[in-house]
Amino acid sequence: MDAEVASVEVRARVHAALGDPARLAIVDALRVGDASPGEIAEQLGMATNLVAHHLKVLDGAGLVARTRSEGDRRRTYLRLRPDTLALLGPPHLTSDRVVFVCTRTRRPDQPGRRGGDARGRHRHHRADARKLDHATAESSDVLVSMGCGDACPVFPGKRYLDWDLDDPAGQGIDAVRRIRDDIRGRVETLVSELSAAR
Repeated sequence: MDAEVASVEVRARVHAALGDPARLAIVDALRVGDASPGEIAEQLGMATNLVAHHLKVLDGAGLVARTRSEGDRRRTYLRLRPDTLALLGPPHLTSDRVVFVCTRTRRPDQPGRRGGDARGRHRHHRADARKLDHATAESSDVLVSMGCGDACPVFPGKRYLDWDLDDPAGQGIDAVRRIRDDIRGRVETLVSELSAAR
C-alpha cells in the first residue's frame, strides 16, 4: 500500500474514532496526563462499561496505549500515543504555575553517573529538589506527579496530572534515555498547551 494512502487511512480512522463526543472528551482528558479507566469514568461522569467500550474504539484507532503502574503493577494507566498528538488540537488549560512531584526516585548524588550520561547534551537548569509543602502546592495551578500515583499528597482545589513513568533506578543507559525523552516530550506538550490557552 502506498505510504500516502496509508497515512490518509490512518488519519481517517483516528478522526472517525474522535467523532463521538464521549471519546473526544476521553482524549482531551488524556492529552496532558495518564489516567486509569476508573479515573476517566469518575472525571467524565461515565459508567465504567461505557468507558471500556470507548477505550476499545480508541485503542483500535491507535490513539491510546495501556501500561501497568510502575509502582504496584496492579493498576493500568492509559496514555495517548505520541504520534497521534499532531492530529489533535490543544485542550483548554488556563494554568501558569506547574509543580512536578516525584516521590519514588531520587536524584543521583553524582550527576555524572548513569542519569547524567543519559542527559548528555540535553542538560537543563534544575530546580532544587525538596519536599512538597502546603505553601508550594497552594501557589501552583497544576500538580504533575511523575510515577508516584496514589502516594502523592492531595491538596484540594488543584488540578492533578499523573504521568506514569518508569523508574530509572538500576536501568541501563538506553532505558534512561527513553525515560528522559518521554519526560521531555510530555513537558514540551504541556508547555505548548499552557501557552496556547493564554
